[in-house]
Amino acid sequence: MSSPLTQNVDVPLNHAEWRAALESLPSTPQKIPAFFFAHGSPALALAQMPARLRASGRSDFEQYQGPNGPLANFLRDFGPALLRKYSPKAIVVFSAHWETLGERLGIVILRALILHRYLNVLVIVTDYGEENPLLMDYYGFPQESYELKFQSRGDKQLSEQLVTLYKEAGQLARTTSKLEPRGSDGRGFEGPGLDHGVFVPFRLMFGEELALPVVQVSIDSSLSPEANWKLGKVVELLREEKVLVLAGGLPIHNLRDFSSFTPDTAQPIHHSFHKAILDALQVSNAQERKKAMLDLPQHPGFRACNPREEHFVPLYIAAGAAENENVKILNGLYGIPTVAFGV
Repeated sequence: MSSPLTQNVDVPLNHAEWRAALESLPSTPQKIPAFFFAHGSPALALAQMPARLRASGRSDFEQYQGPNGPLANFLRDFGPALLRKYSPKAIVVFSAHWETLGERLGIVILRALILHRYLNVLVIVTDYGEENPLLMDYYGFPQESYELKFQSRGDKQLSEQLVTLYKEAGQLARTTSKLEPRGSDGRGFEGPGLDHGVFVPFRLMFGEELALPVVQVSIDSSLSPEANWKLGKVVELLREEKVLVLAGGLPIHNLRDFSSFTPDTAQPIHHSFHKAILDALQVSNAQERKKAMLDLPQHPGFRACNPREEHFVPLYIAAGAAENENVKILNGLYGIPTVAFGV
């Protein structure tokens, strides 16, 4: 039974329902909603799952989060709907796969200072010029996964605007170029680029070439819900400048327990947490909804679903970009929801 504070709305759970939800989004290019989306894994881009995963009996994962599963099918509908509804001039994207703390201090000291809010995290913004490189930050996948293509460009003016906005909000911030590695690439080197939490779903959403500029912003490695909410709030005004704000993660992401990834194999504790997410999102009052969302890490099932928070906190970034506005669940499928904030 719904709480009195919760909106009594149907949650889209199949192809027909999510297409109807996408179609019902208001066409508001003058103020584009911010979106949290389930970004999936490199398996979305493969003809079939790696042999090591197939041999381990993870066929349920392949069917659910593989190239022909509901997540892939949703993303193929999601991207064109965004372009059709909002005609954005650029995309700013946050991914669970790029966290930053700071520079010059030791990691342990830095993390302690940030957790106690004595020091703000360093926000890094891509400025990759005419072509965004790809960081294939995954290992043990078939060769085809290291030959994937996704062509897009950066936008220096937008990158510099983002740095200015974060500095004005009291954050440390700077850009990064193609000359600066940001992570390990499965092809055997340290490199720059959009990570797989961006280019893998974007290939399904927008095809292998996207005319719009794409700028990626790092998330707060303290993994604090409040800190990442603030990262989203900083970019709120960009929504009125025809910039599409996307934050990608997976709110159920436990690589130690693959049964948690699919509804047929997940345990009751996993399903309970998924329901708690949907319930929090449907609280009608904005401030009560924020409290319900910030309380989610205290749920008994949170750690069973998220041994570490990096795939969960992008939800707070999208929410922060529209914290006092309405919310619409576009896809409420177990573990792979997509949510519009600011409708």
